[in-house]
Amino acid sequence: MIRDKCAVIGTFAPPDDVARLIFFALFALQHRGQESTGIVVSDGRSLHRHAATGLVSQVFDEDVLSRLTGFAGIGHNRYSTTGSSSLMNVQPILVSGPQGSLALAHNGNIVNSAELRHDLEEKGFRFRATTDSEVIANLILASPGHDWIERVSVATRRLIGAYSLTLLTTDMLVAVRDPHGVRPLCIGQIGDSPVIASESCALDHVGAHFTRDLDPGEILACSNDGMRTTSIREHKRRAFCVFEYIYLARPDSIVEGRLVYAARQRMGAQLWHEYPVEADLVLGVPDSATPAAIGFANASGIPYSEGLLKNRYIGRTFISPDQRLRDLGVQLKFNPLSSTIAGKRLVVLDDSIVRGTTTPHVVRLLRAAGAREVHLRICAPPIMHPCYLGVDMATEEELIAARMTVDDICKHVQADSLGYMSMTGLLQAVERPAETLCTACFTGDYPVPVQMALGKFALEATS
Repeated sequence: MIRDKCAVIGTFAPPDDVARLIFFALFALQHRGQESTGIVVSDGRSLHRHAATGLVSQVFDEDVLSRLTGFAGIGHNRYSTTGSSSLMNVQPILVSGPQGSLALAHNGNIVNSAELRHDLEEKGFRFRATTDSEVIANLILASPGHDWIERVSVATRRLIGAYSLTLLTTDMLVAVRDPHGVRPLCIGQIGDSPVIASESCALDHVGAHFTRDLDPGEILACSNDGMRTTSIREHKRRAFCVFEYIYLARPDSIVEGRLVYAARQRMGAQLWHEYPVEADLVLGVPDSATPAAIGFANASGIPYSEGLLKNRYIGRTFISPDQRLRDLGVQLKFNPLSSTIAGKRLVVLDDSIVRGTTTPHVVRLLRAAGAREVHLRICAPPIMHPCYLGVDMATEEELIAARMTVDDICKHVQADSLGYMSMTGLLQAVERPAETLCTACFTGDYPVPVQMALGKFALEATS
């Protein structure tokens, strides 16, 4: 399975106590990161932080939240894309310099982080963590400027890669989105108080009214003086990650003006038009492929049914740290409804095939439950290239579509037929032109140079 990304949240809400609001927003964004979580708040004099490995509900309780008193704050859920899953890499990052203290929460990946870190070390900066996020925070401290906005503007111009950031000082909340707009970031309001979040579903959960997405390259600052915005875009092309629509975002989120649920339904309908098949039932691999399965059923007239039930207390299988536990996770995660699928010809919708390790287990579960035929339909085109911009999916050697033909993959997963979404069909489903999206994992056409991109643990070698 794809290894997820991160979630960021931020709010400036004097005179409210913001920690509880951030907690519930992070809870709504738990799908974006399940390794660690953290909150930093400002009381106007100091920044106060609580962060640890684990789920939101495990890290925070009433006692912790009662001690995080402040009128502004940021939060973060992490799945690591640079740096190991350890306590030292938990976010938000907190750094300080002559200008004051700065907290940072980051979703994305900086491909030139090793070069930037080396430059900062030459200037005397010392690093405790092994993440590109700590590099960004210290780069801001090292940048010239009369205020934080100028320093952020100067620093971000040196970053190559994807970044959606929330930043906190003692008197200001700042949100930043990279010039390509690779990762989502939106703003809502509770009364006059702004709330920044990776996805709009978090705004819904805390009673905030969705206002808009931050523009690519936008820097938004919130303080007692109100909100002001500036841009660092410099006419770079938009490159929003298309996998947000396929898998990463929650289906009830609106990203870049499109409801994710509706886009996934259109994917299912498109797969019926591209790969029709005679069958008795349509199933979706829960939860991300369920809307696509409904779309396929509606377009084809083949009945939709829940044939795989998910144990919702088991985390997504990408949380398992090794292959043996990943394999076991699939068995723990799904249970087939034998009475529903026995003797039936099934069309099974899934969001993607990455390594090709999870899908054979799903097919075997269905056949063991009595399925007569299993026809796989995949919402994504074949994944041929790794992601360097915030999704830790696999190396090129691990990607099954980079090594096998579609026919070979079909045999490998033991399906009766296999159909991947075409690029043309995917663009129709998300209703966006190719030039506004990052589709590099399918095409190899990256929006930024990736030759300098290093491995996930590269910064650990320098610590």
